[in-house]
Amino acid sequence: MGKGQPRIANTIRTLRFHAGEMTQAALAEKVGVTRQTIVAIEQGRYSPSLEVAFRIADAFGVPITDVFTWGGAAGR
Repeated sequence: MGKGQPRIANTIRTLRFHAGEMTQAALAEKVGVTRQTIVAIEQGRYSPSLEVAFRIADAFGVPITDVFTWGGAAGR
């Protein structure tokens, strides 16, 4: 993908806050990944697999599009 801004943005931090200030560790446990994975996704350093993205959305009870957005060509 190259350098620059990540093309996939997320609202995980905001969703965790609105979910009673859920910790990264608690979300990781619900999703079945490590806390470090949640940290990397949340910071935009790692794009999750489609399955993990759906599990994150499911953990918050929202559609995947409420968690992740794609920058498309504008993000290149």
